[in-house]
This record gives sequence, C-alpha cells and structure tokens, in this order.
Amino acid sequence: MSARENILARIRGQSGKAGATAEGELVAVRSHISTHPRGPVPTFAMHDPVQHFVEECARLTTTITEVAGLADVSREVARYIASASLQPRCVGWPEFASLDWQATGIEYDNRPANGDDLIGITGCFCAIGETGTLLLLGAPDTPKSTALLPETHICIVKKSRMVATMEDAFALMRSEIGEPPRATFFVSGPSRTADIEQTIVIGAHGPYRVHVILTP
Repeated sequence: MSARENILARIRGQSGKAGATAEGELVAVRSHISTHPRGPVPTFAMHDPVQHFVEECARLTTTITEVAGLADVSREVARYIASASLQPRCVGWPEFASLDWQATGIEYDNRPANGDDLIGITGCFCAIGETGTLLLLGAPDTPKSTALLPETHICIVKKSRMVATMEDAFALMRSEIGEPPRATFFVSGPSRTADIEQTIVIGAHGPYRVHVILTP
C-alpha cells in the first residue's frame, strides 16, 4: 500500500467505513458534485448586495467611489491618482483603452502589466457583496498580471455585475462560461499577510492599494 493509500484508508477507517470505497459511494459523490448544491445562505443575502459590498470594502481598507457612467471613469482615476500623489501613468485592460485619458493628463498603456508598472486598471467578472470581493478571470484581454503586479490596483465594477454571495458568483460563472478558466482569482482588499511573527504586512503578495470605481 502506498503512503497515499495508507492515509486515505486511515481516514476512511476513522469515518466508520471499512474496506475499499464502493462504486455506489463514488456514484453518489460524483452526483453530488455535478448538481452543485448550494450551502446555507447568510441572512444578509436578502439585503442590497451593493450596500453590503461597500461596507465590506471599508472593512478591508479597499477605497471606493461611484461615478455616473463609464465616461466619468478617467476623471475619477485622475482624482484618485492625484489624491495619492502617484504618477499619472497606468497600464490597463483593452476594454478601457478608448476612454478619454488624454483629457485627464493620464498616460494609459493598453498592455499587460510588468514588474515596473505602478498602477493597473482592470474590470472584473463580477463582485461579491458577501465579502467585498472582486472575481477576475484571466484571459488574453483580461490579463491577471495587471491586477497582481502593480502596487496600486484600480478596478472598474459595474453594479449590474454585483451578486450577493460566493455561491451566486460560481452559479453566474457556470451559466455564462461553463467551466472556469485556469486563472480564476479573488481579490479581497489589498494583499496582506501575518506569516511573520503575526505582524500584518500590506502588499506582501500583490498590490497594497485597491480602489474600486462603481459604475451603473
């Protein structure tokens, strides 16, 4: 018996089951997974997911503003950059390249981010009110590096793409694209860790600033 088989056999024995896993058990497990049953839904799921998202962003130290429409995004980005005393130069996803960046004095590079870029602008597949989380799906036109490499991540979030819970986000992904892409990642505020002496360090594994711009 291999080490893996030995470990699994011990787990099975502690669960009160003897012998090898029966085919009927495997069928039941596969059926359960394929039906995607939902777990218990928190009580706040009945409330406004946008409002809960805003509240969670505050808890996570994600800054957030709302604009009237997509045309106002470049001005809000310029305001935020100035307020943080950052250089007016960004890299971003192709879907935002046509905005009037020149009028706001921002240099916008339509390409994936590299290690030298300080500000990255992205959208998201959806946002999750339950946890103040952004769900991003990596693809050629939505490169993950733009959200992960720069020190500052600015995310454009449509309120129409706001869902209440994680379960809702997974259901939306399955209904619209089927199987998730390999690069599926969740952003819940600035990157942080307490691995070393339980001391919080911001920006350990990604951006140490996250700014969300809500649009209709």
